[in-house]
Amino acid sequence: MKQIVTVLFLSLLFSCGSTKVVRESRKTIKGSWVLNSINYSQPGTYNVTLLNDASKECFEQSTWQFIPNNYSGTYTINNANCNAGERYFNFTIQEVNQTTGLYSFLLKPTDAKGKSDTNQGFRLTLAQLSETNMRWEQTLTVDGKPFTINMNFIKQ
Repeated sequence: MKQIVTVLFLSLLFSCGSTKVVRESRKTIKGSWVLNSINYSQPGTYNVTLLNDASKECFEQSTWQFIPNNYSGTYTINNANCNAGERYFNFTIQEVNQTTGLYSFLLKPTDAKGKSDTNQGFRLTLAQLSETNMRWEQTLTVDGKPFTINMNFIKQ
């Protein structure tokens, strides 16, 4: 009986720990960010459309606002050569691996009222998050090999 209580207590302790980590991540992500640069794991020129919206060139220097208390936000494409303007999204952060500290980040484009026409979301890895920097990674397969898109943010 004592062993069962100990196992239950440890399970509860670890489950609360991961919730606390995700809660801390939501506090850290809150606020304004600039998508400073986007780079790829393989050298070359690629025609990539991010979030089914725009090219790498359009997304670089875009401004992002995260509002974690209702899991929403906006990003604004600022490049005049692109379809500039504000877009809306919902997001969630879920802990994936306690050993590596990497998170699963789900971003779903919406309208201003938080509704999605397609209900399509994008799963990314929140590879790095600090008070000043954030990096998202999206790994795809290109020609049978892993190809990673790195999106590097700086907090404003």
